[in-house]
Formats: sequence, C-alpha cells, structure tokens
Amino acid sequence: MNFHFPTDFYIGSATAAYQVEGNNINSDFWAEEHADGSPYKEKSGDAIDHFRLYKKDIALMAKLGLKAYRFSIEWSRVEPELGEFSQSAIEHYRDMLETCYEYDILPFVCLHHFSSPRWLIRMGGWANPEVTERFAKYCETVFQKLGDLIPYVLTFNEVNLPVMLRDTFSQIGFIPPVGIDRESWTAPKWRESAARLCGTTAQKYFTFHMISDDASLRTLQETHQKAREVIKRIHPETKVGLSMALSDIQAVPGGEKRVEEVWHQYFRQYLPMIEGDDFFGLQNYTREVYGPDGRIKPAPDAELTQMGYEFYPEALGNVIRKVAEVIPIPIIVTEHGVATDDDSRRIAFIQRGLAGVQKCLDDGIDVKGYLHWSTFDNYEWQSGYSMKFGLIAVNRKTQERMIKESGRYLGEMAQLNAGKR
Repeated sequence: MNFHFPTDFYIGSATAAYQVEGNNINSDFWAEEHADGSPYKEKSGDAIDHFRLYKKDIALMAKLGLKAYRFSIEWSRVEPELGEFSQSAIEHYRDMLETCYEYDILPFVCLHHFSSPRWLIRMGGWANPEVTERFAKYCETVFQKLGDLIPYVLTFNEVNLPVMLRDTFSQIGFIPPVGIDRESWTAPKWRESAARLCGTTAQKYFTFHMISDDASLRTLQETHQKAREVIKRIHPETKVGLSMALSDIQAVPGGEKRVEEVWHQYFRQYLPMIEGDDFFGLQNYTREVYGPDGRIKPAPDAELTQMGYEFYPEALGNVIRKVAEVIPIPIIVTEHGVATDDDSRRIAFIQRGLAGVQKCLDDGIDVKGYLHWSTFDNYEWQSGYSMKFGLIAVNRKTQERMIKESGRYLGEMAQLNAGKR
C-alpha cells in the first residue's frame, strides 16, 4: 500500500512505567507479586531497568526513526506516601521529557497505567470517593512542575478494562483483576496476603481493576473530569484524554443483539466521561466474534497470538471507524500490538494495521497518531516476561537491547512524513 500520512501524524511506540522501570516497590502491584500464593508467574524485579537506562533507550528509539514516545509516570514514585511528594522522582520524569525533546521525539504521558500507591489501597482504593481529590492533587503536582513539557496526556489507561474483565469472567462465575486466569485467581489466600502487604484487609482491597460497579464507575468518571479540570487550569495548552481497550466486536448470524450489548458496556456507557476531552486514546489488539449463544466464537482455523488473541490487524481500522461515528474529537491510537516470537508476523501486523489507519485518513477521519505496543519486550503482568510484544528485545541478564526488524520497519514508517514538518 502507498502510505502518505499527514504532516501532523506521529508514529511511535509505548511503554508503561510498572512494566519497564523495575522496583516500583510502593505500588499495589508489587504487593500482588509478592503475596503468598501470588498468581504472577514471575516477579518484575529490575524489569528492563528503564528507570536507569531511559536516556539510552530514548536515543535508541530516535535511531530507529520513531517520532513519538508514550510512557507513564508512576504515581507511587511521585507520591510514595499520602501527601509526601518526591522531588527526585519529579526530576527523573523531567529528564525523561527533556530527553525526548533532545532527540526530536514527541512525548505522550499517561498519569495512571493500572498501578496505584499502596497507601491508596489502605484508604479503600478505588472504592473510596476520596480518590478523586487525591488523584487531582497528584495531577496538580505533576503539572505544576512539568506541565510545560507535556503536550499530550492520558489521565488513565484503559478505563473500560475492569468492565471487560467482569463481563468475560462472570460467565464462569468469578471476577479477577487484570491478567489473572481462573486457576490463579482461586489460589488460596493471595488476595488477603496482598491486602496485608498494602496495610489493609481483603474487604477493603479495591484496586483499579475492580472498577466495574455503578458507584466506582461514577467515582472514576468524576476523577477523570476533576483531573482534566486541574490540568487545564495549570496548563491549558496540554491536550487531555483517556484511553479505552476496544476489540472489533463482530457477530455471526444470531449474535447481533449480544454485540450491541457488549459495545454499549465496553464503549458507549463511557461517552459521558469523555465529554470535554481533547482527544480519544484508542487501543486495539484483536476482534471478538459473537454467536447466537452470546459467546465468543473464534474461527476454527484462526491464527492465535501468544496471548490467545486472534491475529486480526484489520480490527484497528474497523474500530477507528466505529468510534469516529459517535465522537467529535481526534483519535490517537495509543496502543496496537501483538505478542509473538515470530517478528515477521509483527511486521505484518503493523503493516496491515497501518493500512487500515491510512484508509481511515483517506476517508477524512481525524486520526492524529499511531503508538505501537510495545517499545520493548517487557513485564506482562501475571504472564511475567513470556509475552513478546516488543519492537526491541532485551537480554534481562545483561540488559542489552537488540533491535528487531519490526522496530526498523516501524521507524521507516515514522520517517515517511518526518521531513515534511
């Protein structure tokens, strides 16, 4: 396909602090990893040591030709205890932002990518309405110090994922947090242990991934809107949004009603939350095909990724079109990727995904950028280091970075319109 992206269209990649930095010891996820009977297959440990190696890593992204980098700021580093803000952590993220500019890479910041401080869990976590003010204060601190360096910000990553998890697993009688399979979820006492490590009880243990009931969803909406208000007051030029995980929801004959229900649960019910946002962060990995019994019906000959998703990069363009039908703000693809050891399949996934984006652009849909997940092979939560999403491989014994052909390919795509700016 002949790619011809607009001059203001940025191509880059994404990471999340907890998955790459290492040693986020004040986070609720660190407690889950180290709980008795933890379902996490590996400890994150040093991860890929991005907290120390970020300068070299950003330079490597620039060498590939990437023009944008989405990364997250770790709340539990910035505010390790309630009301105590770390100036050294702030300066670390300042240097990350300045390093991006040094290498002509546009930074996209996410303020919350799943993990929360342990002290928040002691307060009752995301079930406590006080989280709205606490998160707003964190955002205020970050933007008072760093706002002039942040052109785009996501308040939250994948606000709809908890509902997706609830919906998926309620069919078999339980509700786990992100990335936890049934056998792991029933491991004895691990949630009680994780709660103790956070300084609370299992009854008060309510992480971000449990936000799926009406009360906590209202709190999440209020928290996003309050955060946006604070950010805009301090730095009005920053573009503010959030991201959602959206599969391409399809139906075979008889499954149409279920598709409408799923699309409402996963997307439409969140529309009031994004009223007033500057852009929408769209994240897509696959499609879901529903049959007359209301269950997902993968094709019998479907190619599956390491995550068990159907390999279907055409889903990206389809979802962009569905979203663009009902929202009036620009779309940025803030995640799109595939877990595979076969890098040629990653190249195909990127190429076919970008082809769908190009067709959307050609049809006048306002898409501002494409950020691939992920820059590196990293810590994939409960699955540990077994899932290979990266454009760059990492030898975790030596922390050596090894560029994959997919990284070179995406860099070439990023350079197509770089000279026009």
